[in-house]
Order: sequence, then structure tokens, then C-alpha cells
Amino acid sequence: MTTFPGSPKLQKGAIIGLDPANPLASVVVFQYNPDTLTRTLTPQTTASSDTSRGEALRLKGPPEETINIDIEIDATDQLEKGDSNTVNMGIYPALSALEMLLYPKSALVIANEVLAAIGIIEIIPPEAPLTLFVWGAKRVLPVRLTSFSITEQAFDPNLNPILAKVSLGMRVLNYMDLGLPSVGGALFMAHQVVKEVMATISSVGSISSLPSTPGG
Repeated sequence: MTTFPGSPKLQKGAIIGLDPANPLASVVVFQYNPDTLTRTLTPQTTASSDTSRGEALRLKGPPEETINIDIEIDATDQLEKGDSNTVNMGIYPALSALEMLLYPKSALVIANEVLAAIGIIEIIPPEAPLTLFVWGAKRVLPVRLTSFSITEQAFDPNLNPILAKVSLGMRVLNYMDLGLPSVGGALFMAHQVVKEVMATISSVGSISSLPSTPGG
């Protein structure tokens, strides 16, 4: 595919799972950026039926934000290039990398089961990796996957998927969820600071575009 000379390099969105035990297992760079991204923000206020007068505008924290996207994964380009992994497995590895964000690690599950069976430890639910939604340099957000739907649309002769649409629902995790000193909490705060700067730029631009008063 040709591009115009001097055209800006396209930044690709991504979903990244930060797992110290296996840093490369859950890194999925979008093959094609989604055409649309839906965000919903719900304010977190202290207002309720029994709130004292004068407290209605107080905020408990940042808004609860959800993000929904549909991404496409297609093996066509890799198959044309003769990529051996794609020829043998289709897009199964890419789908698995996304799905593993929802699975506890098998080694930990087995180890906990063995130790619990001999009475050494009590079973503690394992933690999911810190998941980041990357959408350009200004938006690197810690998220939790809340919905995950895969529609496999085409297969190779060995029934490996070669075309799929993945619908992802995510809840943004903020510093109140993760703690400000944590990696995720710090990333969210950096995101909020960038948003504050963007809002200031917008306000300054809006004020400068106002018509001047007569005689001004």
C-alpha cells in the first residue's frame, strides 16, 4: 500500500498486559485502528437524598469512565507474505494474547492447588495483570476488561481463525481504584493532567475567538 510523501506516520492503538512473569504474553498492537471509540463518563458526586445543603457539587473522585471499541484482526497480509506462524496458526495467537488478560496463570493455579491440598496455604484469588489501553501518546490508561466478544468470521483448512472482530468493553481504573503511588494510579494522574492542559488550551482559544465589544 502506497502513501503520500511526507504523510504522518499512523500511530497504532494497543492493549498491553503488564505481567512481570511474562512481559511479552499480552501485547496486542491493533492491526487496524477502530473507526469509532465510545466513551461514557459518569460523575462521582456526594449528592444523595440525605446530603446536607451546600454539598451537592462536591466530587468523591474522578468520573467513572467506560470505553467500548470494535477491533478487526485479519491474517490476509501475513498470509500473502508467507509468515510461517500465520500459515500454521492463523490469528489464534493474537486472539489468545487478548484472552489471556482474563485468565489466571495456569502455573499459579496449579501451584496453589498443590499447596492447598497439603495444607500449606489458603487459596487466594490471583490478580490479573495491569492492563493498559494505549490510544496515542496522550491516552495511556489502566483499564479492566468488562466485556469481551469475539466473532470469528473466516477459517483456514485447519480451522484456525484468519479473520475476526473483537468487541471490547473496558472500565478505566483511576487513582482511587489503584492508589496514587501505584504504576496504574500514576498513569491515570498523568492522563488527567494532560486533559487539564487540553481543557485550558480550549478555553483560551474560545476566549480569543469572542467578538470584541464596541469601542474595545
